[in-house]
Amino acid sequence: MHSDGNNLIYGFERLTQRVLRECGFSQVEVTKKSGDGGIDGTGKLKINGIFSFNVAFQCKRYKGVVGAPDIRDFRGSLTTNIEKGLFITTGTFSKAAREEACSPGKQQIDLLDGEEFIKKITE
Repeated sequence: MHSDGNNLIYGFERLTQRVLRECGFSQVEVTKKSGDGGIDGTGKLKINGIFSFNVAFQCKRYKGVVGAPDIRDFRGSLTTNIEKGLFITTGTFSKAAREEACSPGKQQIDLLDGEEFIKKITE
């Protein structure tokens, strides 16, 4: 069976959507206007039935290491109504990417790497 790779990426976004729903997100939507560096989807997360956050996520189906520039690009694409950013990769994050994600004075980005993602799927 031939696949153009694009379907695989879309499949990963769909899988992400399912995992986020199971983690308690609601209104999870995959936005298909994504080029690289942008938002692949959005959702709402309600914590303890009180606090609710608008979350945007980016999925990077990737064998390699996600670097700090990827995190910066993603942060740059977040609009003002987004309280949380979540970056998900099938690969890993560099030390610089992890530092960039939580650098003080900037919007915090939560990271989920391949290993953690697999754990969430199998939970």
